[in-house]
Amino acid sequence: MWMLHSATMLPAFLLLFFMGTSSRFSEAMSRDEKNKLRNQVLEMFDHAYQNYMDHAYPADELMPLTCRGRVRGLEPSRGDVDDALGKFSLTLIDTLDTLALLNKTAEFEEAVRRVVTDVRLDNDIVVSVFETNIRVLGGLLGGHSMAVMLKESGRMVWYQDELLHMAKDLGLRLLPAFNTSSGLPYPRVNLRFGVRGPETRTGTETDTCTACAGTIILEFAALSRFTGDPTFEAHARRALDFLWEKRQRNSNLVGTTINIHSGEWVRRDSGVGAGIDSYYEYLMKAYILLGDEQFLQRFNTHYASIMKYISQPPLLLDVHIHKPLLPARTWMDSLLAFFPGLQVLKGDIRPAIETHEMLYQVTKKHNFLPEAFTTDFRVHWAQHPLRPEFAESTYFLYKATRDPYYLEVGRTILENLNRFARVPCGFAAMKDVRTGSHEDRMDSFFLAEMFKYLFLLFAEEEDLPFNVEDYIFTTEAHLLPLSLSTASNSQAPTLVNNMAGEELDDSNFEWTCPNTRLLFPDPAFPRNLREPIRSAVDKSCPRPTTHREPGMGHPPLRAQDFMANNPEHLELLRRMGVSLIHLKDGRVQLVQHATQAVSAVAAEDGMRFMQEMMELSSQQQKEQLPPRAVQIVSHPFFGRVVLTAGPAQFGMDLYKSSSGVRGFVTVAEPYNGCSVLSNGEIVAGRIALLQRGQCMFAEKARHIQKAGAIGGIVIDDNEGSSSDTAPLFQMAGDGRNTDDVTLPLLFLFYKEGNILLEALKEYREVEVLLSDKARDRESIFKGKALPGTLLDGSTVGAEEEDCSTEEKDHTSPASSEPVDQSQVTTQEQTTDDSVVGQESVQPAEGLGSYDPVDVGEEPAVDGDYSSQSVDSLMADWQEDLEAFKQMEKDEL
Repeated sequence: MWMLHSATMLPAFLLLFFMGTSSRFSEAMSRDEKNKLRNQVLEMFDHAYQNYMDHAYPADELMPLTCRGRVRGLEPSRGDVDDALGKFSLTLIDTLDTLALLNKTAEFEEAVRRVVTDVRLDNDIVVSVFETNIRVLGGLLGGHSMAVMLKESGRMVWYQDELLHMAKDLGLRLLPAFNTSSGLPYPRVNLRFGVRGPETRTGTETDTCTACAGTIILEFAALSRFTGDPTFEAHARRALDFLWEKRQRNSNLVGTTINIHSGEWVRRDSGVGAGIDSYYEYLMKAYILLGDEQFLQRFNTHYASIMKYISQPPLLLDVHIHKPLLPARTWMDSLLAFFPGLQVLKGDIRPAIETHEMLYQVTKKHNFLPEAFTTDFRVHWAQHPLRPEFAESTYFLYKATRDPYYLEVGRTILENLNRFARVPCGFAAMKDVRTGSHEDRMDSFFLAEMFKYLFLLFAEEEDLPFNVEDYIFTTEAHLLPLSLSTASNSQAPTLVNNMAGEELDDSNFEWTCPNTRLLFPDPAFPRNLREPIRSAVDKSCPRPTTHREPGMGHPPLRAQDFMANNPEHLELLRRMGVSLIHLKDGRVQLVQHATQAVSAVAAEDGMRFMQEMMELSSQQQKEQLPPRAVQIVSHPFFGRVVLTAGPAQFGMDLYKSSSGVRGFVTVAEPYNGCSVLSNGEIVAGRIALLQRGQCMFAEKARHIQKAGAIGGIVIDDNEGSSSDTAPLFQMAGDGRNTDDVTLPLLFLFYKEGNILLEALKEYREVEVLLSDKARDRESIFKGKALPGTLLDGSTVGAEEEDCSTEEKDHTSPASSEPVDQSQVTTQEQTTDDSVVGQESVQPAEGLGSYDPVDVGEEPAVDGDYSSQSVDSLMADWQEDLEAFKQMEKDEL
């Protein structure tokens, strides 16, 4: 946060507050417009926070796509990312001081009561020392600071430092991690058992990142000064001292990863992004909070080297610490977006403006900062977990310059979050910024940081419940009072002055921050710095030219807000290329044709609207249908191959059928089933195979039913899709009454569907059983001898398939018309995925494809398996029976 006068700072230190440029220039955005954006921030925060409380609490985080909490151990492991989760209601603790800052006093008080009452810290779970420190310990300390502030103003008079007691308890649980010869902490600790002993399941690590070891001092020093126990601050200082000692003395840079025992650098690349970022931040902020000039001296030494070697305005490129003129990589990660904000605190405004502008142009190209992007500003890693660092730097630059340009940047951040990340149950991380696909995660830092910075960006001074200048922001944006600088730390152990004996280069140590009224005498000065950056980015990676039509400059229409009788909404739909059709039963059907939108941007908005509408429809679905099974029962499979199938929300319910539907399969002509079948006489009495796309599922069902089919199987045309890696589809109706469809219709992904098509190619006559679950072969062939009479030891007719991993031609053998894949993709975009009710899909619990057989090879000749031992066949059969029994136990 902004640096205020501290009694422990050197008297020679003179801090000049950042002043805005001329007031007339800052009036480019009206006060009413700022208030509107501020209120939008509050509404977005409420949407995220309330969905966490409604659907996830007391879990650590919200899973916004599935509207449930993420509980470690109950969800598939995500690797190191899960080390932040400790079964301590992470998001609620991380959000405490956000509630206070946003004037949500009642919610804050209720949240404090919940934390004090519900949260346990003695869990037998291994957590990241770094993440637990900045999110949980920092959250408890920030919450305590806010509670004390409110108590002093006459509210929360019941509060008796409960959060501080919890913070000390947690600090004591983190301390065992610092029991190393170097003083650098282990990267992980067991909250109950520490780091030593087999029950801890940790303590064997040898490496940690520089930021992990160097981002402790603010929280630990605050804990020491709040409680009067110097132990915590002493450990944090010792870790910083060791990192300083291990810097590369020629370049004065530090590496990314270090051995916590030997102090050897494991990764010797150096930058200001992931792995190092907050180490530099905490050196500067430790000086601000604690008033110890040693931290400022170290920061300035590092900063001079950063600007000499790493900074290549507007880029910040990693280098090797021993050869700092040699680049270590050709891409940048999104975490470095905090650095312009740190440069503002340093008082180095010009490079902050330049780097921030580069980041803004990348953001405008991809809607969000990709996790990593190249030096020509293309996507390197496409994820974006809703990181707040860019918003943080935007706020600091606006605070320093009062340039209304940064208010417009903030508006862009808001609009992109609402347009691309907002979902009915919160805000979802972006899995790929290029496609707009979502990831089922909403990290706690989104609530802890993003909304603080955006609220402060648009809020007026009188909107704030306290003076933020009295606090410093931690790296997780938790608020620690600057009054801690005067708290006694005289009991702290004597620390070695690692600068002693070193000749100090005074040119590195600037003791004043520039007054921006002098730095920017011309309001156009920041703009003149930005223009070359904008041109350079555009030249490297041209942006498609798009123009917003009148009425499209505001945030797009949200699915949950849509009203079919609202003329303004109907006009917005028209601009987005979305047609509304009134059905006879009073319902409406929405169809999008992207080519009919007024612009590319409007078409994109329309696709988002349709996707939201489908997600909303999926969420409102009261009953989730279980998956179904397609079991190949004919020679030579005899029920051994079971394919996981998605159900339809119309037609025959196989769950209510004791026997299922059994029949031979044949490919419909046309293969898409979107018109009257030309091979109706062949399809009659059989189960028709259809390709997904080009019309509605219900329409396909009606055409094959009219031809006399007894069932249908729709096969995905998306090459490579599989039930192993994707949630099952539930095929929706078409918005009309589907009671006329009486046959069963199932959906197979491409991989499973291809097994069936290849079997049909090889054996011509393939019989399948459509049922609610896999059946054992005794029930399939009841009243008949099992083929091959395996239980009697006979091998006659007991053919086993010859599996092959070679890929075959996947074109349907019975389709008389070739399918152009590119045309299918285009059609998918403009019809299937953009028509509510057409092929809107809903996830279901998967069976998992049981023992799928690749029948791409030529089959073995009858009797070829006679050399197999009876014992081997019996073992296979017994394995099958056990698998079937297990599947029957599963809740489908």
